[in-house]
Amino acid sequence: MAPFAPHALLAGARLRPGASPVDIRLREGRIAEIGVGLARSGAAVHDAGGALAIPGLWDGHVHFGQWAAMARRVDVADTASPEEVTARVAHHLAVERPAPGTVVQGFGWRVAGWDRLPSTAELDEVAGDRPIILISGDCHAGWLSSAAFRALGLPVHDGHLDEDEWFPIYTRLADLPEDQAVVRASLDGAMRAAAAHGVVGVGDMEFETGRLEWPARTAAGLDLLRVRTCTYPEGLEDAIAAGMRTGDVLDATGLVTMGPLKVITDGSLNTRTAWCCEPFVTDDDLGDPHGKRSVDPEELTQLLRRAHAHGLDGAVHAIGDAALLDALDAYAASGARGSIEHAQLVRMEALGRFAELGLVASVQPAHLLDDRDSTEALWPDRLERCFALRSMSDAGIPLRLGSDAPVAPLDPWLAMSAAVHRSADERQPWAPEQAITPREALLASTDGVSELAVGGVGDIVLIDEDPCPAGLSGTAEQAARLRETRVLATFVGGRLTHSA
Repeated sequence: MAPFAPHALLAGARLRPGASPVDIRLREGRIAEIGVGLARSGAAVHDAGGALAIPGLWDGHVHFGQWAAMARRVDVADTASPEEVTARVAHHLAVERPAPGTVVQGFGWRVAGWDRLPSTAELDEVAGDRPIILISGDCHAGWLSSAAFRALGLPVHDGHLDEDEWFPIYTRLADLPEDQAVVRASLDGAMRAAAAHGVVGVGDMEFETGRLEWPARTAAGLDLLRVRTCTYPEGLEDAIAAGMRTGDVLDATGLVTMGPLKVITDGSLNTRTAWCCEPFVTDDDLGDPHGKRSVDPEELTQLLRRAHAHGLDGAVHAIGDAALLDALDAYAASGARGSIEHAQLVRMEALGRFAELGLVASVQPAHLLDDRDSTEALWPDRLERCFALRSMSDAGIPLRLGSDAPVAPLDPWLAMSAAVHRSADERQPWAPEQAITPREALLASTDGVSELAVGGVGDIVLIDEDPCPAGLSGTAEQAARLRETRVLATFVGGRLTHSA
């Protein structure tokens, strides 16, 4: 399939709610003309039927291979104890009866809500000699059976693994033997599901495998999305040697481009490893009550400086407020540009500097739904500084919404609704003063494209109605409207990638 449509016409689309329908001509992937009654000769015509046309949606932060793998993993989310997890694993083994030697993977457990830590022995009780790898809901920890350690050539560890010990294993999951037809099917399914949500592109923060594998994927026909890849410090020199600069096209289709250098500077809330100015509020015996600084500030500065010198933007993972301050210092000292990934806990006095540095806040609003209870337990004294979208926006910091899938579903409408109404249940929104409007949430989901205009890229979504109407009674109703938006069609470069 050609990556872009040579000549297409969207007939009868509305550019604004209540506006008269117009035609949109696309040539070689870009908007060439907008008008009424445009000539159709030679064009592939798509009847919009009066639907509202908006810029294509992006998810600014995903781990796409891991998200696709969710279709092949045991669901252990929303479990209240290690016993519930092992019960689900036992049920899976009894029902699915995976072939001998198959590594069974699961996803979603969160230790922050449990009254004790898991052990290797209790997983072994249900696993036997079966390799089982269970990934935490924030991807920052792993729980393995003894057979899994042996399969990976590692000494058996008692209990779960946090970042330093876990991430080297996490990066190897893609190398485990799997049926490649099943892997391809799950990738294709994940791309189709994203397109059905109106997604035209993703910022893929997968470890080095993503940057190396996407050109082969698009060549093999997995081409429904634009993909902005990244590199990590371990691959920085290889990327520089290959002449890769942010924005460079990496594949024959033009869909895959080089993104930033991703640096993880701290951990996460649920593992109590986010690097914070104040200590976590917990009775647990932590190595450092303030969390964990994963990268020395001087090393971070040097990494960003080297990346910047070779045309690569930065993307610095900073969940705790101390990690945010380290990141701002490093950006200022290096002269680099780029983003803060997550910015989950901020210092209000640092937001002006954040804006002055021209950095983007790449945020994942759906996390505030899952992390509410953990935040109230571990950071009860700083709730108003968590997911501070309104304060960041008011300070002039551009917001880029994403999911961090598989941590949250790859669904921009869910992310937008969470940014607008900060609750997923009957409870009132928490820190409601940090909500943003539906219109602001939508604009933060289109990769900087505010409107469809001649000369712009032909990434277009047709939806059934205005997702941001005036007159709704409150944020709950606004969020519901966003979640209920029906995507009728999605176009990438004028090429139809989804039709309802």
